[in-house]
Amino acid sequence: MKQLMRVGMVLPKLHHRLRLYISTMIAVFLLLTLIAMSMWLDASGLATNLTQRNLEPSTTHLFGTDWLGRDMFTRTMKGLLLSLKVGLTAGISSVVIASMMGIAAAVLGQVVNRFINWVTDLFLSVPHLVTLLLISFVLGGGAKGIIIGVALTHWPALSRVIRAEVMQIQTAPYVVISRNFGKSRWWIATRHIIPHLVPQILVGIILVVPHAILHEASITFLGMGLSPHEPAIGIILSESMRYLSSGLWWLALFPGLCLLIMVRTFAMLGENLKQFVNPQQTHDK
Repeated sequence: MKQLMRVGMVLPKLHHRLRLYISTMIAVFLLLTLIAMSMWLDASGLATNLTQRNLEPSTTHLFGTDWLGRDMFTRTMKGLLLSLKVGLTAGISSVVIASMMGIAAAVLGQVVNRFINWVTDLFLSVPHLVTLLLISFVLGGGAKGIIIGVALTHWPALSRVIRAEVMQIQTAPYVVISRNFGKSRWWIATRHIIPHLVPQILVGIILVVPHAILHEASITFLGMGLSPHEPAIGIILSESMRYLSSGLWWLALFPGLCLLIMVRTFAMLGENLKQFVNPQQTHDK
């Protein structure tokens, strides 16, 4: 009877972990397919062809064509790849800032800790979309403005998580022993603290990227992001608003749906990695 009860307890855990593996593989496959397809498509689909204006979706043009005869499938795939590049760069930059702030707040004493907490509260008190708009506008828009804006507005929440993790690591026996042996703060940080934070940093990057992609699309949609000459999703959606009343529904439906799928795929991948990093949370499912 006890053996049957043990099997009954183990099976749900195995089933849950198997679902995590399958969903993670599906998410990675979708992202790799998107990248491969975006790089494989010929840029000739972005050229103007007035003889094929406003064509509905078909086998020749899967997502139809726009008012200039450009293939919407090619524009959408290229736009998603561009959003992915901007999102990854901005997300990695934001996580680097969060890691530096979190480690500094936990290691460099009370004065630095109070100052970083004040800066963190300051950024958290203002909606980061407003701050992002302001930073992007000051920097003249473009990819540089969006990347810097996202990097400077998405670090506070993660920095607090990293700070709490570092403070917990500092009380660990192996850190106390290293400190008693006279090891420097830099030695302890590079040998004990930073390697322990690698899983949290990777999860942070995966979770920040979808926010960065959505904010890039929203800022570009408002006209303060990427250049109108680039095949960005925000530009495609902004331009399509003028033609929806004419019945050209495919100009907004397919790009918006693909953007949603990519963001949701990243979010699912981040949640799965978060559960892999925290086994206790996985076992509690």
